[in-house]
Amino acid sequence: MNDTEYYNFIKPYEDAQQIMLSRLDILDHTLYDSSSSPPIHYIQHRIKGRKSIEDKLLRKEKACTVENAKDYLQDISGIRVICYFVDDIYNLLDVLKGQADLIIIRERDYIAHPKPNGYRSYHIITGVPVYCLDGMEYFPVEIQFRTMSMDFWASMEHRISYKKRTANKEKLTRELKEYAEMLIDIENHFEQHNEKEHRQKN
Repeated sequence: MNDTEYYNFIKPYEDAQQIMLSRLDILDHTLYDSSSSPPIHYIQHRIKGRKSIEDKLLRKEKACTVENAKDYLQDISGIRVICYFVDDIYNLLDVLKGQADLIIIRERDYIAHPKPNGYRSYHIITGVPVYCLDGMEYFPVEIQFRTMSMDFWASMEHRISYKKRTANKEKLTRELKEYAEMLIDIENHFEQHNEKEHRQKN
């Protein structure tokens, strides 16, 4: 895959990402009534670089071609949505899943079912319709939904242990899970205050 092939390849993925970012922005200021705070704290997004695409294809034992990237990779376009509360995540997901022109390709709920080390997040890959002069085609956009505490934990876990050899990996895994549980407890207390505020408004 040369530079020209790469830039031509990622263009519709960028378009699909922009469409999804626009929808999330609209949902952020319309999901709740005007007296309530919006559900989204902030959004990050990225398009996979050429080297990252090639490295992942090699790990999958596939040739580094545009065709293989399209056939075997569904995370070329990535969005991370950081919400305030778990309820915000599920409320956003309910609305997105109800949008008839989106295709749900795959989803994994690591909030209800955390990974053994304590990792929590909701991963969903959506097929987004991109219209061109010669027709329409769906392109995948991977979205990760996290609360602020989930994102803090994941960022610290990545910094501490990602691609590093740890002398006592089992001990670290236990500690990370304990930290995740502490953050869940803190998050639940903040959620209770948020629910009280909503009840008072209603």
